[in-house]
Amino acid sequence: MSKTAEELKELGNKAFGDKNFNAAAQYYSEAIQLDPKNHVLFSNRSASYASLQKYEKADSDAKECIRLDPTFVKVYYRLVTAQIGLKQYDLALATIRQGLAVDNDNTQLVKQQRMVQQLKRSHEATVKKRQEQASKTTTTTTALSSTTSMPSGSEQFSSNSELQEIMTQYTQTKREFETEKINLSKLEREEKITDLTRQELVPLPEEQRCYRSVGKMFLLSTKEQVIRRLDTTIQESQKKQDELQQKIAYLERKMQSQQQNMVELQTQTPAAE
Repeated sequence: MSKTAEELKELGNKAFGDKNFNAAAQYYSEAIQLDPKNHVLFSNRSASYASLQKYEKADSDAKECIRLDPTFVKVYYRLVTAQIGLKQYDLALATIRQGLAVDNDNTQLVKQQRMVQQLKRSHEATVKKRQEQASKTTTTTTALSSTTSMPSGSEQFSSNSELQEIMTQYTQTKREFETEKINLSKLEREEKITDLTRQELVPLPEEQRCYRSVGKMFLLSTKEQVIRRLDTTIQESQKKQDELQQKIAYLERKMQSQQQNMVELQTQTPAAE
């Protein structure tokens, strides 16, 4: 016997509560086919897609829900969650203002507003830092490489203090991530300079004597000794670069996990309506 849209919605709510978001989205999709004017179904499926990090689909469903019922305040929360996932912070703030116009005392939207403002400031600071770093690089002969840099649950998460703690951890991790990227770029530049020095020494006569630095002193050495020392320096630099690249990759994964945790807090309200 075929199930009704309401029955499919209840199955979707149960799957969502069990954190089976693929199944939840499928149930809501089947319900929407039977009841395409039901705004709650689109809101619930938006929450499922956000938990699967399918933010474009979550965004689309939330907007359709608003089109069907612009007074349904919970969907503004859903739309902001999708826009955070898409890093559309200005749009997220505009959506929050739109939602607060419907319910100006909505505490979840107020919490989201503070979170989005902090994420936006962090994002802008990162962009500014990269622009400043890129500007410095144009004055040298070396190009600075720059790599560009939630989730689930129907249960309520503890409190705003938990969100604040995650946001603080995210900011600290991001700062460390950017610092290590700068350190990596510095090592890459130093290795390039060392390699250029080595290339200039290679054509010189074997009996050529050269000065090499040892701390604050310079020692007169043979060409072979200097080249050997330069080779050692390059090898040590490459080893440090490998270690930094691994650390940067780890920090990037850590940031993604922390951001996912923040989005999980945005999907803390139950899908069921």
